[in-house]
Amino acid sequence: MISVTRLDGNIYWINPHMIESMEKTPDLTITFLSGKKVVVKDSPEELIQRIVSYRRRLEISSQEL
Repeated sequence: MISVTRLDGNIYWINPHMIESMEKTPDLTITFLSGKKVVVKDSPEELIQRIVSYRRRLEISSQEL
């Protein structure tokens, strides 16, 4: 799971494997495979970096098994 910041300032945790698309209008709208949408303060660049870090951590963990 990765964290995102909703417009009200609350931290929200999402599963990055369920993201279908992201659209900046000017806030970032994340659309999930289920069709649900979440609007966040985070920039697309920040979110992409968190996703890359998350996936790297998963890869390292699976190699340790």
